[in-house]
Amino acid sequence: QVQLVESGGGLVQPGGSLRLSCAASGITFNLYTMGWYRQAPGKQRELVASISNSGTTNYADSVKLRFTISRDNRKNTVYLQMSSLKPEDTAVYFCNARFNGHYWGQGTQVTVSS
Repeated sequence: QVQLVESGGGLVQPGGSLRLSCAASGITFNLYTMGWYRQAPGKQRELVASISNSGTTNYADSVKLRFTISRDNRKNTVYLQMSSLKPEDTAVYFCNARFNGHYWGQGTQVTVSS
C-alpha cells in the first residue's frame, strides 16, 4: 500500500521559513518524480515544485528563488524548504509521487500570517 505522509506545516509570520517533509512507503522511491502542490481556499490545486528521479527540479514562477525542493533516496523522503514566506503562500500543501501511477498525501496546512 502506497503512503505519502507530509509533515512540517504550521503557522509562520511573513518573511519566515518552514520545511515540509514527505515520507513515502510502498513505492520504489528512486523511480518516482516527486512533487509538492498546494491548494488555497477557493482555488485550484497548483504545482509548486517537482524533482525528477535524476534530480532535475522545476518550480512555479511564484516560488522561484524562495523555495527549494530536494530528495533523499536513502530515506524515501522529499523536502520543500520554504523561505521568505508570504501570506499568499497560505494553502494546504500536498505531496505527489508520479511514475506508473499518481499518488497523493493527505496534505499539511501552511498559514502565513502576522
